[in-house]
Amino acid sequence: MNELLGNRIKALRKTKNLTQEQLADQIGISRQRYARIEKGTNNISLDILSKIAKALDITVNDITKVLDETPVVSHRVGDKSSSSKEIFDMLDLFYANKHLFTKLQDNDLSKGGLGLRAGE
Repeated sequence: MNELLGNRIKALRKTKNLTQEQLADQIGISRQRYARIEKGTNNISLDILSKIAKALDITVNDITKVLDETPVVSHRVGDKSSSSKEIFDMLDLFYANKHLFTKLQDNDLSKGGLGLRAGE
């Protein structure tokens, strides 16, 4: 969540042609603290969020609306059918399980065990 907000704030700051230092000065915090907000490593308070919105001449909602947007996966763009979504969800689950199986198998083999074998 912090990373989404940070990226959104960074994009909005750049549209106003402001540097991190300029915006940090306007809202009364250090440039280092502001940089951590943009990176998403610092939590952002409502007070700071309000000051950023005011300095950028936008509303807090203009910043936080990124949290309401659903992420778009590139291979699913334009695909609105529910059956296709179910297929992609099943494929995602299959590959996640395959990755987990391989990891467990490698871990077991590295410990000198017999290992897990498919179909046994």
